[in-house]
Amino acid sequence: MSELNATAAALLGLLHEGPQTGGQLVSAARERFGSFFSVTRSQVYRELPALADDGLVRLGKQGPRSSQQYVITAAGKKAFKGWLGGEPGPDHLRSPLILRLVHASTLTAKQRGALLDSAKVVYNGEHESAKLAAKSAEDPYAKAIAEFGMARAKAVLKLLDSIPKS
Repeated sequence: MSELNATAAALLGLLHEGPQTGGQLVSAARERFGSFFSVTRSQVYRELPALADDGLVRLGKQGPRSSQQYVITAAGKKAFKGWLGGEPGPDHLRSPLILRLVHASTLTAKQRGALLDSAKVVYNGEHESAKLAAKSAEDPYAKAIAEFGMARAKAVLKLLDSIPKS
């Protein structure tokens, strides 16, 4: 078995909650990690067979429309616990928005304004969602992560306000 990457670990963590299909994992990842760790549909469907080959998940019941459930194995639980206790390594920010802002000087004023306006709508929404999550969180870890989501959204909004539209 190879060392777990962060995406594989994210999927194993979600599977601790019970069997899920690939589509359910994509949705759960977006809901649980969306503000700080992106997991794409293609990543999920690439990782699941590799996790199965390594014996970390097994196929579960077949669902509607031929969807396939995956179940974490004892080896998967052990690998996930090992990953959790390991050295996290450096964090990497991968933001298509910030990448666009790095090159914002090549946009017209109108394009730049549209980019900033649409990003503000998104991040105001993320801030409000995180605020609601923080208020309703009973688990202290979920509350801390929601508060991080609020701070992150607020920081991006501050960045957006600092970019000249013209």
